[in-house]
Amino acid sequence: MRILFIVPYPAGKAPSQRFRFEQYLDRLTAEGHTWHLAPFISDDTWAILYKPGHAVQKALGILAGFLRRFVLLFSVPQYDYVFIHREASPIGPPIFEWLIAKVLGKKIIYDFDDAIWIPNTSEANKIVAGVKWHHKVGSICRWAYKVSCGNAYLRDYARQFNPNAVVNPTTIDTVNLHNRVRDQQAPGRLVIGWTGTHSTLRYIGQVVPVLAKLEQEYDFEFRVISNQPPELPLRSLVFQPWRKDTEIADLAGFHIGLMPLEDDPWAKGKCAFKALQYMALGIPALVSPVGMNTEVVTDDVNGYVCTTPADWEASLRRLLDDNALRTRLGRAARQTVEGRYSVVSNWENFRALFS
Repeated sequence: MRILFIVPYPAGKAPSQRFRFEQYLDRLTAEGHTWHLAPFISDDTWAILYKPGHAVQKALGILAGFLRRFVLLFSVPQYDYVFIHREASPIGPPIFEWLIAKVLGKKIIYDFDDAIWIPNTSEANKIVAGVKWHHKVGSICRWAYKVSCGNAYLRDYARQFNPNAVVNPTTIDTVNLHNRVRDQQAPGRLVIGWTGTHSTLRYIGQVVPVLAKLEQEYDFEFRVISNQPPELPLRSLVFQPWRKDTEIADLAGFHIGLMPLEDDPWAKGKCAFKALQYMALGIPALVSPVGMNTEVVTDDVNGYVCTTPADWEASLRRLLDDNALRTRLGRAARQTVEGRYSVVSNWENFRALFS
């Protein structure tokens, strides 16, 4: 097969790309298939995209992206499948998708792992929020050959427009990347951790009162790994900038991983990625019962599902007090990922998208 991957960001940069399809590319090559990755955003534009200012450079970067898309259209006919992650362009109507499907007659595999049809405005994207054209998602689903969705909630949305919508979960490479397990018995200060980008930092707020109470009784560090530092009234807070080259080692420093969410339509589209990262490293995950979290985490088996502040407090107390419990849940968490959410276990499901 010859596959064209039309993606928003440069290779190796964005988590959604890295963990939804980039980690399968070597396997495609090993089977004799050829592929080409075509990002909208260049490396230079990516470097400033979420930084304040640089308005002119960002605008020029967007214009350059549209030019690259126009030129790309001339090479589309040589491919058997066109895999589009999220959208062909970050703003405006789905012109490129329509041309590829309706004029060039190509089979589109449309992939997304968030409820991207719902506006989700933040400080970083508020300038272009008005021209994001969120409602184009339904049209692209309708034109697609197949729709690859991160969870059942997203699949159910896509099936309104296309019966060939399937769940293709975000997966973890447990062989080459998340290939270690946290030693819960090792001495040292306990670390409760959270990782994510600036867009999800707001979800931490609901557990701050619980952490503030517990830090009066326990000696632990609350470590936040992100691209922006949070402002939280916690003396236990330690901010650690996200770095790709130390990503796994940094996460493996957690004893307990948190994934709080708000129960809203946007969060229902979340694919439990934070929890899967923790669990792959043998770290028990504490999660809100939102989105895919309850499919991944089972109470007192591989983590805890926390609905109320009392749940968060009780679950944290159990794990802070008992390293044997952390070990048992962590081992089960790793097994869950290996069996259901790893690159190895999901390969045939991913490969079936191109058939």
